[in-house]
Amino acid sequence: MSNHLSNEARVIPLRPHGARPAGAPPRQAPQAPAGKEPLWRDLVGDVLRRERLAQERTLKDVADEARISMPYLSEVERGRKEASSEVLAAAAHALGLNLGDLLARAQGELTRVTSRYAGGSRRGVSTSSHDGMCLAA
Repeated sequence: MSNHLSNEARVIPLRPHGARPAGAPPRQAPQAPAGKEPLWRDLVGDVLRRERLAQERTLKDVADEARISMPYLSEVERGRKEASSEVLAAAAHALGLNLGDLLARAQGELTRVTSRYAGGSRRGVSTSSHDGMCLAA
């Protein structure tokens, strides 16, 4: 008869699994991260891409007409580049839009998207009846 000791440790918990120490606040379920407002470059890129696809035009076709490199226009459409107003105007003109049309569509998209995040409350936003846009350089 051999008398082998086990190499396994026996663990005896001091308190049951999941129990909190006395006086500890109750655990709260993890909260989902608050929605972030989209970046302007993402919105403008989405508008450019949607318009290009609606016209059934290729990235190369629009880039050539706008005199922008195709990889750069692709980056702008994906929101990876913060394009200058000249580049945005060129891309918009290649799609038959003017810069104001492009920015107005992006603003409309921003308003639509951010109304979901704000839950209807627009803290710090004027309730003026004027619907305008202001861009600063």
